[in-house]
Amino acid sequence: MTYELSDAVDRLDREAIWRFLSTEAYWGRWRSRDEVEQQVAGAWRVVGAYVASTGELVGFARAVSDGVGFAYLADVFVDAAHRGAGLGHRIVTTMIDDGPGADFRWVLFTGDAHGLYERHGFRAPDSTAMVRPSRRG
Repeated sequence: MTYELSDAVDRLDREAIWRFLSTEAYWGRWRSRDEVEQQVAGAWRVVGAYVASTGELVGFARAVSDGVGFAYLADVFVDAAHRGAGLGHRIVTTMIDDGPGADFRWVLFTGDAHGLYERHGFRAPDSTAMVRPSRRG
C-alpha cells in the first residue's frame, strides 16, 4: 500500500483522530472531544499519514512548540491495520527531522515505542520521558 504524509491542517480527518484517541490511545482517553479539537487547532505543527488511493487518515502526530528551539511531540499514532509499514517512523521523520524544528530540542512522554523514538535521537531519562537534545548543543 502507498501512503502520503502531509502537514496540511485542512486535510486532517478530525473524526478519525478523535475516534483513535478516544478509544485506542492509552495515553489520553481522559480528554473530551472539545479538548482534543483544541489541541489539534492549537498545535504548532501536525502530520497526517494517508492512504494514497483513498485519502483515508491512518496516522497522526501533533507538536507544541515555542517556534524557536523547543518542541513537544504528542499523540503519535498509526491505525492498527496499517502498522508494520514503517508509518510511525515516517511520521516522526516528517515531524522532526524534515520539518522546521529539525534543530530543536524535542521531548515526549511515552509508555511504549521507545525503540522508534530512539532512532530519532530521543534518550530516556526514566521509564516515562524521553528527550531529544538540540543539534546546536
